[in-house]
Amino acid sequence: MIARALHLNLDDAWRDQPFGLPVVDAREWGPQLRFSAPPRLIDQFYREFQSRLAPFLLYGSGDFHHLSALWIRRVAQPLIVVSFDNHPDWDIRPPKWCCGGWINRALELPHVQCVSVWGCGNFECWWPRQLFGNRRAERAGRLEVHPWADQRPMKDRQRRGAILRENWREHFEGFVRNLDRANVYVTVDLDCLAAGETVTNWESGRFTVVDLEWALTKLRESCRIVAGDICGAFSRPVYARWKQRFASEMDHPKLPRPDPEETQEINHSTLQKLWPLLTE
Repeated sequence: MIARALHLNLDDAWRDQPFGLPVVDAREWGPQLRFSAPPRLIDQFYREFQSRLAPFLLYGSGDFHHLSALWIRRVAQPLIVVSFDNHPDWDIRPPKWCCGGWINRALELPHVQCVSVWGCGNFECWWPRQLFGNRRAERAGRLEVHPWADQRPMKDRQRRGAILRENWREHFEGFVRNLDRANVYVTVDLDCLAAGETVTNWESGRFTVVDLEWALTKLRESCRIVAGDICGAFSRPVYARWKQRFASEMDHPKLPRPDPEETQEINHSTLQKLWPLLTE
């Protein structure tokens, strides 16, 4: 019998087993898949693990977020994908399978009706870097991007989907009402949370844990969360290929190495609050 939820261990990001979840050991694959991977490796990985996966998955660093497109592939019914992430992950440039462009892989799936990304706080949603994003899908209404605009010029606050601290809940409630009891896949990258709420391999976002608790509750009240995942916990980066390492190190922010014990304590505390709201 397949479990409803499990921990897919790619990188030992979750050292102490949370919630007594069943564990699938995929650490041999971690260095090969981290940040980016060729399509042949993605396909090989999926063939090996697809029958062992569960509707709800806890896995490692946000460097593996592109694997969410594989988890979504397994859902049979039409879906709305809701992503909480500090990055839009909508980059249309190569490589095809990369944590910065996985939204496009999800949009290629015929049962994905729309993807809505909430809480982007970095520069990728604004000129000129937005030129590398999937603006075509955004204009067509299949992709919604909701970046924070509090510290942007007034003209940027008029950007489609822009949110402010003072009004984002109002915007989110309107979004949820329009879902009309839809089937939803929820993916949470912990880097959407503010510094101190979580420790990740990427820049920190602006949501609080309380914000995400509220948003997940709203989704549960109005929609059917049929599957989902949480990723984004810090892990030491290990790579299998030099090009992969080079591209990853160029793209990542230069952050101080966190204390391992403090990292585990902070991330487990956050997970204890979010995981039940996603999976129950």
